[in-house]
Amino acid sequence: MEQLVTSPDNSAPARSRTPHQLLLSDEQQTPGTPRRTRRMRRTLAVTALFAAGALALSACGGNAEAGGHDDGKNGQAGADAAAAKDASDAKITVSSKDGATDASINDTGVKVTGGKLTDVKLTVADTGATVAGAISSDGKSWKPGVQLERGTKYKIVANAKDAKGRSATENATFTTVSSANSFIGSYTPDNGKTVGVGMPVSFNFDKVITNKKDVQSHITVTSSSGQQVVGHWFGAQRLDFRPEDYWKAGSKVTMKIDLDGVKGGEGITGVQSKTVTFTIGRSQVSTVDMDTQMMTVKRDGKTLKSIPISGGSPDNPTYNGQMVISEKFVQTRMDGSTVGFGGEYDIKDVPHAMRLSSSGTFIHGNYWGSPSIFGKAGTSHGCVGLQDKKGGGGDTPGKWFFDESLVGDVVIVKNSHDKTVQPDNGLNGWNLSWSAWQAGSEA
Repeated sequence: MEQLVTSPDNSAPARSRTPHQLLLSDEQQTPGTPRRTRRMRRTLAVTALFAAGALALSACGGNAEAGGHDDGKNGQAGADAAAAKDASDAKITVSSKDGATDASINDTGVKVTGGKLTDVKLTVADTGATVAGAISSDGKSWKPGVQLERGTKYKIVANAKDAKGRSATENATFTTVSSANSFIGSYTPDNGKTVGVGMPVSFNFDKVITNKKDVQSHITVTSSSGQQVVGHWFGAQRLDFRPEDYWKAGSKVTMKIDLDGVKGGEGITGVQSKTVTFTIGRSQVSTVDMDTQMMTVKRDGKTLKSIPISGGSPDNPTYNGQMVISEKFVQTRMDGSTVGFGGEYDIKDVPHAMRLSSSGTFIHGNYWGSPSIFGKAGTSHGCVGLQDKKGGGGDTPGKWFFDESLVGDVVIVKNSHDKTVQPDNGLNGWNLSWSAWQAGSEA
């Protein structure tokens, strides 16, 4: 047989080799075969193995037809289409977008169409604490049971099933708007309260509002009486609402706060979304005449009682004007140093005190003054005093008026030698004419 291997002494052409000989293993080689030939054979064998591996990889990707050139996309697309065809009809929507950094603290929730929610879990991302919530009776929505915290990162996982029992899941991670980048308005009166006919709706915002028009337009105040209600800005952080005349007794007032997402100015966004309803009680307007040192209390237009008082002294007269009771205290401390009177007085147990101005004007019980001053002389530092007893006990004018009064009742002071109280000193916007009030609106 012809020697087919190549050696330094015998250089045969490569075409004279047979396939069988090329695939012989090292163990099958003729003794003395040069190592170069073995390396060549190994190279050819490895090449064959790589080719086989490539075929295996292409088959894993999808189309494995013999002789095909498919890169796997058509096969995967077919699989995706099949999965989509069998997917759940339930479509879950989370109100706070995944990745949001200015999510609402009020309106976070989940809704589903084409199915019903089975469970929803909302947690604080940093601590894992669960936020309680409830799925609606029809299974179509979920809301947290509490208002979310500002500037906090949350994670939500919502699951649902369609009519065929097929599952759907939605995940989202979001961060609520921060305190630095949001604004809130503290308001009065609160929901469910019954107040007097002079009670305005008053907002005090915790940030300076430069976009007043948009902010005001997202707060609406309406009355069952049909009275027109107009907002008025006192500076950049206070917004009050009132009708032209006092509220109608017995009417219902509804305040709709829709500030969530509203831009209040550069870099600040509203976060409040709430509806508040309060009731206007009977009409009570009391008039204090400093000339006579008497107060006449009228209810629903009829005189209920006349009460002797002791108003401000000649050196410290009481403000004139229409003032609204904004707070009531069964007993409180009155320290003159807090309102600019130094150490002139500090009475720690003033009974039956009702605030009439932010600057410290009260109508209150007075147990330390002689009974002879009431109805005769003004002796106070600007307040309106009613005869009372220490500790507030007994049947006294001070206790009677306190018990018969509501926050929001009007006390009018006339014939004093002082100026009229400023409309923003307390809830006293009634001292502005209707035209002046409307001029302060941004509507």
